[in-house]
Amino acid sequence: MLILIMWTDVIDLRDFYASTLGQVARRMIRRRLRQLWPDVTGESVLGVGYAAPYLNGFRGEAERVLAAMPAAQGVLHWPTGEPGLTALVDELELPFPDLSMDRVLLIHALECAEQIRPLMREIWRVLSGSGRLLVVVPNRSGIWARFERTPFGHGLPHTPGQLSRVLRDNLFTPIESHRALFVPPVHSRMILSSAPAWEQIGQRAFKTFSGVVMTEAVKQIYAADAIPSRKRRRRYLPVPEQNPSPRQSDGVT
Repeated sequence: MLILIMWTDVIDLRDFYASTLGQVARRMIRRRLRQLWPDVTGESVLGVGYAAPYLNGFRGEAERVLAAMPAAQGVLHWPTGEPGLTALVDELELPFPDLSMDRVLLIHALECAEQIRPLMREIWRVLSGSGRLLVVVPNRSGIWARFERTPFGHGLPHTPGQLSRVLRDNLFTPIESHRALFVPPVHSRMILSSAPAWEQIGQRAFKTFSGVVMTEAVKQIYAADAIPSRKRRRRYLPVPEQNPSPRQSDGVT
């Protein structure tokens, strides 16, 4: 059976995070993200995929924060009303120097990628020797992966074990797996207002059913020789800051 994987359009991602449900999802995932990365002072942080909703909290600490949005997904200007920090990229040829990033957040990307190995090798290349990668994917066992009305219902969801295997097969060493987003994907104000309580109960009682799996990893430095050298073609398209088209309107922050 042939499974067709498609990137979620950037406009759909923007609209989701503008909704009440999307705002709750962002808060719950970002809260867990900040627990894992409490201090990025002086570091370079790169978001690959649609990471803009999760990067704002780092801008006051990190030396630089950038968002790389795959061409098949589309691109939006970010941050709102400020010089752009986003770029439309070929995710298989990231336009950044080797070892240039201290932290890489991969979200709304891995589950949609057609070529996982080249994508992960590019992230390996740009991540510094002591850097950290954090991958966020829909949880195969969670209820969010079963509803296509949210971005977490698209692409190929993963179990923690499957995500760990992907990382190990692509020159990363997983450190620890985490979970977030236990509130059901409903539009009930009463349920959404109790999202923090759902997170607390879920972390203690039913981790298996989280909406997303989050795994942090480091590079396998000893595997550097496993990557063959090849001629690279840099592809970089900055986002215009004036007279944006509908696909380049302000993103959610």
